[in-house]
Amino acid sequence: MDFRALPSGPITLSDVTVPACLLGQAGDLVVTDLHIADGRLTDTPGPRVDMARAMALPCFTDMHTHLDKGHIWPRASNPDGSFMGALASVRADHANWHADDLRARMTFALKCAHAHGTRAIRTHLDSIPPQPQITWPVFAELRDDWAGRIDLQGVCLIGCDQFSEDGDFRDTADLVSHHGGVLGMVTYPVPDLADRLRGFLRMAAERGLAADFHVDETMEAGSETLRLIAETVLETGFDAPVTVGHCCSLSTQETARAMDTLDLVARAGLHVVSLPMCNLYLQDRGPGTPRNRGVTLVHEMRDRGIPVSFASDNTRDPFYAYGDLDMVEVMRQATRIAHLDHSRDDWVTAFTTQPAATCGFPAQTLEPGAPADLVLFNARDWTEFHARPQSDRIVLRGGRAIDRTLPAYSDLDHLWETTP
Repeated sequence: MDFRALPSGPITLSDVTVPACLLGQAGDLVVTDLHIADGRLTDTPGPRVDMARAMALPCFTDMHTHLDKGHIWPRASNPDGSFMGALASVRADHANWHADDLRARMTFALKCAHAHGTRAIRTHLDSIPPQPQITWPVFAELRDDWAGRIDLQGVCLIGCDQFSEDGDFRDTADLVSHHGGVLGMVTYPVPDLADRLRGFLRMAAERGLAADFHVDETMEAGSETLRLIAETVLETGFDAPVTVGHCCSLSTQETARAMDTLDLVARAGLHVVSLPMCNLYLQDRGPGTPRNRGVTLVHEMRDRGIPVSFASDNTRDPFYAYGDLDMVEVMRQATRIAHLDHSRDDWVTAFTTQPAATCGFPAQTLEPGAPADLVLFNARDWTEFHARPQSDRIVLRGGRAIDRTLPAYSDLDHLWETTP
C-alpha cells in the first residue's frame, strides 16, 4: 500500500500494531483492527485497509514546552552551551518579545507540533513584569485560534527569588487564573525557600490552580528543592495537582538519600516530567567530555507509583539549540538516554495518556468511542519504530489525514531582519 494515503469515510485499519497497555491489556504489542467512523473509533467495521502491521498510537500530549522562547536561536544563541549562558541570552532577548514576535514564533512552533501528531500542549510562559501583559493575551488568542487542533494550557514562569505574596506576582497569579492556567515557578536553593513555597501554594489554593515547578536543574547533589516541595505539599495538605520537572540532581545524590526523597515524592502525590533532550544538552557542560548526563531517576519513580511523563522542553533557543516539538523524537531519545527498553511494557503511556491525565486534558485512548486522533507509522515493532525518524507517518485527526507539511524556517526571517 501507499503508506502516505488512506481512503476517506468509514474504514477499518486492519492488522495494525498497537501497545497492549493502550487497550487495557497486559503485554507489549498486539496486532488488531481499528474501526473508524464519523471521526471516532468504533465497534463497527468498515471497508478494510490492510495496514501490514503498521503501528498506531494515539496523538501525543507534550506537557512541558516553552513556546514563548521557541526559535529565537538566530538572534539569541547560547555563547557557550551552558545553563547560565542560556539564561543570559534569553533575558537579553526579552526586549524583542512584543506581540507580533511572539505570535509568529509560537504559531510556527504549533504548526510543527500539529504536523508531527501532537494534540495537546502545556507551555511555560516567562512572566516577569511587564512580560505577562504582553505574552498572556497572545497565548489566549492562539489558544482560541488552535482550538480543535491543539489544546493549549499556559503556566507562568518566574524564579523563586522573584516570588512574593505581596508583590507583582499577585497580579500575575490573577492573570493566570483569568486564563485558566497553572501557577509555575523555578526552584533552587535560597535560604527562605520553605516560606516561599508555602506562600506560593497558598496563592495557588486561593485561586484553585494547579502548580508546576522547574526543579533542581543542576548536577549539584546538594540541590534538594524537590525534597522540600514534597515536604511542603505534605505539610500544607495542598490537594491540587503538583508537577515537578527536570529533577536532575537526583542522579548525583547518594543512593539512599535519593530513594528517601522519592518516597516523599510518592507520598506527596507529585507528578514528574522528565526532559532528557534539554538536560543532555545543558548538564555537565564544560571543557572535555561530559560525565553526568542529567536524566532523572524515572525507573525508580515508576517503581514507586509516581506518575512520569516525558516532554520536549525548549526548541531552537539558548536552552536547547535543536528540536521541533516532535514527540516521536522525544520518544526515541528518551528510550536511548533513560534505557526505557528492556524494562516495563507501558512506557508509551509517558508520552500519551499520562501527560494528558496530569494536565487534565481530555483522555486519548484507542478504545471505541475515543476520537480517531491517531498517528500511524510504517514500523511493525519498537526496533523499527526507534531506528528511523518516522518522517512518513500519517496523522489522523477526527479520522482524516492532515497535511503534514512543515513550515519553512525562512517564514521567520523577517523577525531577525527587524531585530534592533
